[in-house]
Amino acid sequence: MDLPMDLHTGELAWPYTLPTPPVYPELKEHIECDVLVIGSGVCGALIAYHLMERQIDTVLVEKRRVASGSSSANTGLLQFSNDKHLTSCIHTFGERKGVRLYELSRQAVQDLGKISSQLQIDPEYTRRDSLYLATSTDDVPKLKVEYETLLKYGFDVTYLEPETIASTYAFSRPGAIFSRGDAEINPYRLAISLVHESHGKGLRVYENTEILRHTKHKDHQLFHTKTHTIKARKAVFATGYETQSIKHNSNAVLSSTYALVTGQVRDFNGWPGRCLIWETSRPFLYIRTTTDNRIVIGGFDEQTIVPEERNRKLPRKKDQLLQEIFKLFPQFTGLNAEYFWSAVFGETHDGYPLIGPQAGFPDCYFALGYGGNGTVFSMIAAQIISDLITTGEHPDADLFHFGRNSRDKGVKSN
Repeated sequence: MDLPMDLHTGELAWPYTLPTPPVYPELKEHIECDVLVIGSGVCGALIAYHLMERQIDTVLVEKRRVASGSSSANTGLLQFSNDKHLTSCIHTFGERKGVRLYELSRQAVQDLGKISSQLQIDPEYTRRDSLYLATSTDDVPKLKVEYETLLKYGFDVTYLEPETIASTYAFSRPGAIFSRGDAEINPYRLAISLVHESHGKGLRVYENTEILRHTKHKDHQLFHTKTHTIKARKAVFATGYETQSIKHNSNAVLSSTYALVTGQVRDFNGWPGRCLIWETSRPFLYIRTTTDNRIVIGGFDEQTIVPEERNRKLPRKKDQLLQEIFKLFPQFTGLNAEYFWSAVFGETHDGYPLIGPQAGFPDCYFALGYGGNGTVFSMIAAQIISDLITTGEHPDADLFHFGRNSRDKGVKSN
């Protein structure tokens, strides 16, 4: 059905935090279900979780191991702010749809916290504030406009002047937006835990089970593996960036990103609250901490998904990312990268994820949480798709449908 994609290379950090995850069998028989979910990353896991909460007979299949794709390379920042500023969202989509994305994202961060608190395997969800830094004085006017827009529509933000930044943090910047209500998470443990929880409630899970093709019949679809079939009334493709080899979307853009995790840090002086930090520079940088006192930093994206090109740049990108940590926090100079990797990253031209049905795939739904807020978008997708499957509608589905006509005017991302 799809083509193999080299989703990530290097030494990933998150799998080491759960060295013995649950194991599930390969499909060895012909089966039937109401809904088949294809893909076991955060998005597929959340969708399966929501369907099981509604007692829908669901099967989850993964061609590798659960959560071994892009979710294991995700850096786990949960924010209501998007790669695309609220100001630009309103300009592109209008006031209602522009503000609504940010409202949904804010609620999704909270909902992820509620779900995380109920899971048996701790996904390391931690509430954090965010600091959005102006990289240069040229970025200040646009940053102030964005602050005023966020404030106007009820988001909990404060604008910080250079003097306040310098007296509070270990670095100086010409301006910043301080936001409350964000969080961080271990995305690998989240996906693993969601699947584990749902499996305990009756979800059938099959690893090392690749869907090669499917055929539409009168009242069902038949999904074929190498040796067996799955008969399903409906299906959800939560296949991440590999979806573009199943059906290419002109609104989607794939590139490569880089990240690393440092050794443990004794204290975080000059980093009050260990807030999430990101910058106005493009390609942007983002930085956070972990529950075991490490630093995660990512960015320096490249417009290629050719594995050889991406991987050749990995050693230099690692050094550049470390230098960015040292620029912000000189006390960490000499800290080493214990894990570092490169990975495929996807976004859309207009800044909104792609969620819902699309032409050529009857009774199927797609959940493409493309963008820097992928985990947040996955939560939104799970809520929308579970409603579409069970009731046939969701009030916010029109924001993210595949046929929206905003590709050309939505290219700007900030």
